[in-house]
Amino acid sequence: MAVTITDVARAAGVSTSTVSYALSGKRSISPDTRRRIDEAITSLGFIVNAGARALATSQTMVIGLLTQFHADEFAPAMLEYILPVSDTARELGYDILLVTELDSDAALRRVTSSGMVDGVVLLDVVHEDPRLATLRDAVQPGALVGLPKHTEGLDVFDLDFGESARLLVDHLYARGHREIIVVSPPLHVFERGGAYGWRFRDAALERAARYGLQMHPYYGESRQPEIGRSINAILDARPTATALIVHNDATIAALPSVLTARGVSTPDDLSVVSLYAKDFGRAFSLPYTAVESSPDELGRSAVRQLVRRITSPDLAGPAVTRFVAPEITDRGSTR
Repeated sequence: MAVTITDVARAAGVSTSTVSYALSGKRSISPDTRRRIDEAITSLGFIVNAGARALATSQTMVIGLLTQFHADEFAPAMLEYILPVSDTARELGYDILLVTELDSDAALRRVTSSGMVDGVVLLDVVHEDPRLATLRDAVQPGALVGLPKHTEGLDVFDLDFGESARLLVDHLYARGHREIIVVSPPLHVFERGGAYGWRFRDAALERAARYGLQMHPYYGESRQPEIGRSINAILDARPTATALIVHNDATIAALPSVLTARGVSTPDDLSVVSLYAKDFGRAFSLPYTAVESSPDELGRSAVRQLVRRITSPDLAGPAVTRFVAPEITDRGSTR
């Protein structure tokens, strides 16, 4: 037979109303009472009825996660951001509604106006993001992973891509490199408004100019065999370059095999640095010195801030824009 709230109350030695208050959050419960209720719920395997809870509290305990899987983007990199959002939501008692429609503004309007979610996290944020007006008009709070042009009234979390580029240029300059290639995301990412692409590229070019370095910027590709052809063409065109900066997930994942086929050894023949998450690097066995892209920290921070807005809107404070400070891990791929 299904476990009921009365069974939980009996096991915890409290009234059914106390269990109800503990589940709904409508009244404060002492830590000892809360512990006994939690232990009873766990031991009995009690599952809260989501529909009943929504009626009682006007909360669904669901967070909407809106992103887009573009056919021309590298899906493993996107998953690095989805997983920490989902994991953190579950830790805080929320389920995730993943919405991947191409018309993401209409999707956002639908899930917020229908009351399907208590709040939303936006991924794949672009410079002039059409979803932001809808998000500002919604009753539910939202959090962004990615920096748009206008951040007013929004909680925004992102890596400091400009400083990431400067760190990598500094790293190469300190080791004597004076001619460097930088490979950016594909052109279509820039055209869609992927500001992280030009924030990194422009900062790298500015730093190189400050040092008097030669820097050759190129757009990368997102799929094979175009990636291999592109890298080979770039290296053929710049035979005197001694270092390569790769800000392109699909390209860096394919680079070891491309360089091996070319007979290029790192760092003896070419120094390589990049920007990617540690887990991403392990998945593709990448041996390169890199700045940590921090998808885990970004996803967790966005969800925690969002839940604060949902549960304690008066205490969450004004909207925040927070950048993760980049950290470089030297894996010996430069000389």
